[in-house]
Amino acid sequence: MRIGVTGSGGKLGRATVERLRAEGHVVSGFDLAGIPGPGFTRVDLTDFGQTLDAFLSVTARHDGLDALVHLAAIPVNGLVPDAATFHNNVAVSFNALFAAHRAGIRTVVLASSITAMGFPFDEAPPSLPVDEDYTRANNTYGLGKVAEEAIAGQLVHWAPGTSITALRFTNVVAADDYDTFERAAEPGYRRDLLGSWVDARDGAQAVSLALAHAAPGFEVYNVAAPDSGCAAPSRELAQRWFPGTPVADDLGEFESLMSTRRIRERLGFVAEHDWR
Repeated sequence: MRIGVTGSGGKLGRATVERLRAEGHVVSGFDLAGIPGPGFTRVDLTDFGQTLDAFLSVTARHDGLDALVHLAAIPVNGLVPDAATFHNNVAVSFNALFAAHRAGIRTVVLASSITAMGFPFDEAPPSLPVDEDYTRANNTYGLGKVAEEAIAGQLVHWAPGTSITALRFTNVVAADDYDTFERAAEPGYRRDLLGSWVDARDGAQAVSLALAHAAPGFEVYNVAAPDSGCAAPSRELAQRWFPGTPVADDLGEFESLMSTRRIRERLGFVAEHDWR
């Protein structure tokens, strides 16, 4: 396939581009920063005209796309003021999704986030592990992701055969970030993330699987390592962090409290990297 990847210069974007190219796809990266040359075009995705033009074709780069992976965003709260985070991310995602629609790209994978399902969990979730049926925004970044999912859920009906998959990524860890797990035994470590994490290379695997299993309609999948990033057993963490919250009877000893059951069962996701 000919696949466009927005945010190709980011941590997850780089891993995704590498994975898709290794699988034989022709990948065009779109971002504000990247290595000039074949496979990359500098695009300001806040500009709808640039976005649509880039998706339709770019001389000496590509002459059309079969699928789009939209990863571009301000990655966390705090880098810019809150309203600017929301305005940028929602506008960029609308531009990418609507430009894909206008360009006739019917397969889209969209990066959503754990922030669309209650992060930082000051209020306990209804049950554990938290699955894709729970949606709650508790900050402006999360509010943007909820809005983006809602836009995708409507746009998917605007053209026959359109498939949009939203992947709710947790904290993405690069191969050289594993020293952070030296704190894994601390009681509050990764509490705001439900103890979850995902290696960037496994995040790229999730993108690949979403593309391979794309079917008409809108789907949401959590993306995390199946096991938590904490040293303590998951049931102990649940009791410590969310006393009184119902916990699944079949919760594995170190199973992530951010459920990955749906993506494992439906897409065959199997993490290839583990901090332990």
